[in-house]
Amino acid sequence: MNRSAVITELLRSRPISRTQIAQSTGISAATVSRVVDQLIEEGLVREVAAVVSESPGRRPVLLDLVADTTFVVGVDVGAANTRYVIVDLVGTIVLSEEVPTPSELSAPSLAEWVAAEVESAAGERWPLVRYACVGLPGAVNQEQGAVSNASNLVQVEDKRFLDALESAFGIPLEIDNDVNYALLGEQRFGVAQTHAAAAMLNLGAGLGAALAVDGVILHGRRGLIGEFGHLPVGPLGTRVEHMLTGPGIVRRAAEMGMHLDSPDQLFAPDSSPGLAPLRAQFDQALLIVLTALAVSCDPEMIVLGGGLSKSLTSSLSRYEDALRQNLNFSPRLVLPELGDMSGAVGSAVSGLQRVYPELGVEADALATLPQRAA
Repeated sequence: MNRSAVITELLRSRPISRTQIAQSTGISAATVSRVVDQLIEEGLVREVAAVVSESPGRRPVLLDLVADTTFVVGVDVGAANTRYVIVDLVGTIVLSEEVPTPSELSAPSLAEWVAAEVESAAGERWPLVRYACVGLPGAVNQEQGAVSNASNLVQVEDKRFLDALESAFGIPLEIDNDVNYALLGEQRFGVAQTHAAAAMLNLGAGLGAALAVDGVILHGRRGLIGEFGHLPVGPLGTRVEHMLTGPGIVRRAAEMGMHLDSPDQLFAPDSSPGLAPLRAQFDQALLIVLTALAVSCDPEMIVLGGGLSKSLTSSLSRYEDALRQNLNFSPRLVLPELGDMSGAVGSAVSGLQRVYPELGVEADALATLPQRAA
């Protein structure tokens, strides 16, 4: 228990002195020193600097974790691009990449490409990588290890993809929905750091959402929490994903006899007046999903990610006003601080939350870890 408390405090408040650890944890100074000495001997902790002090006697020495002993890989596989990061033990990003996804590959070949891309980029760090966490664009059933509703990258639904992914990485592997990871990334290192109750909505080639309560991402037995794209809200039961995604917008414009080179044209200040009905349908569908998120987990903040969200910056306050009118309150609507890398960063965070218990960190501390250095 003392070891766990010391390591947890180092993760929360690094660098920190023995005296500060004792004060924060309530453990005696002598016990803290014994634990720290053991951790130094194990190569997990090091002394980094002496604190300047005008008091006589020995100056306090700051301690830090030896971060480059362990690495974790976080991957976000998208239909257009695959993004990945490698982080060290304290969550510092040591490598960050974005590459086009070869979506024409078969399921096994795509999985092998993902693993080979990451391993090649890791180079000499690869033997020290403990976990790989991969975000996928679909509903992930953790009980069955299966993926569904990944219409933009159907290969990931094929069991051969997951089998090949696990085999190619050759290290402990975790998979989850990409938006779940993106929200986790924003909660640990992004715009939602101070919000234990938060949600995220990704608007792009597909539509996905994630919800967090008390800092914990909600999953459900079948991974269907946040799959609001299936809501039948349009004419004749049109699903909301066909009204809010890029392909859906382009298709609906064509049905109205109008051509869009890009779905972003719908939101341009100088867009054709003929697009006004389509924009009104988009706004109404978005308000339905935002309302569903608000009443599902009572979030303090909803992060809007994905390519389309960048076109909505000037409309966020209007959506907040509409929510406030309907619910008498509105979560704050914001764009992600980590941008397109939210999912990859969140994947890596999830990997670290698997490493920390192996070091002795208690489970109830994981919802706030890792943290940025002081």
